[in-house]
Amino acid sequence: MSAIQSTPKIIGEKNLELNLAAASHKEHLVAIGKALSSPVRIDIMNLIKTKPLSLQEIARLLQIPLSSTAMHIRCLEDAGLIITENQPGIRGSMRVCMCHILSFHLEAYDTEIDAADHSYLYEMPVGSYYNFDVSPTCGLAGMEGIIDCFDNPVSFYSAERQNAQLIWFSQGFLEYRFPNKINRLLTLQELSFSLELCSEAPGYSEDWPSDITFYINDQEVGTYTCPGDFGVRRGKCTPDIWPMGRTQYGLLTSISLRQDGGYINESPVNPAVSLSTVGLDAHPFISFKVCIKSDAVNIGGVNIFGEKYGDHPQGICMRAVY
Repeated sequence: MSAIQSTPKIIGEKNLELNLAAASHKEHLVAIGKALSSPVRIDIMNLIKTKPLSLQEIARLLQIPLSSTAMHIRCLEDAGLIITENQPGIRGSMRVCMCHILSFHLEAYDTEIDAADHSYLYEMPVGSYYNFDVSPTCGLAGMEGIIDCFDNPVSFYSAERQNAQLIWFSQGFLEYRFPNKINRLLTLQELSFSLELCSEAPGYSEDWPSDITFYINDQEVGTYTCPGDFGVRRGKCTPDIWPMGRTQYGLLTSISLRQDGGYINESPVNPAVSLSTVGLDAHPFISFKVCIKSDAVNIGGVNIFGEKYGDHPQGICMRAVY
């Protein structure tokens, strides 16, 4: 009587997906590494990958002692690569070994690189800021209108801030923290942020310059002078609940770091700050800050648009280009 004949078990129960960066996977990875460190155990995996075999059959095929076979099987079982069960044999029961996985895939980093342009994109909702210090005029708006109240920084603490699609303030800053998913195995050519913004005037004013300064990891990249607060027409994405006579849309603005310096809207602004100077290895996050300085020449405030207000259906986007 063969052990195989009495085993209707499906071989290869699962695809094993593990990530090098996940702390919860560490013990499993160590066990797998130990299990696959022996050529004999790899031979065992090859023997049972398509059919279950008893310990005696494995020992005979590999010409190794039964005690050594049992030790190797235990190591593979501890790693979750095989399973064993007792089945009736010709003389009592026998221990049968079966492969437990179809495939094993190890991710070194949990980023998805776009094959077309070799870049990784992460979009942050405008209401998901990490820190702030703002002065009136200020406020937040969502798909149902004003969140909390006008011109009171207290509203920036509201739990409803996650639903914000438009944020504005006259002075101060908003800081966003993006997950640091830079792949160290690839050569980073550019780190960029893009967002839709405009100045902040009472109501709106097409001629209302504002100096908006950007920081990456607390290093000043540069200042962009926005020409105005735009409201003469409705924003392409702005909902009808948001009345005319208020800010409606902004300008899509990009802030970039390359090896040769900082750029705003593709124009060089600061050669002193670059990919090498902002400490991308220092933290598990990348800080991006939008600031209206108290000593700016044009203190015209800022409006920041989410995907459902303004002209551009996006939040704040971070792109890493390799």
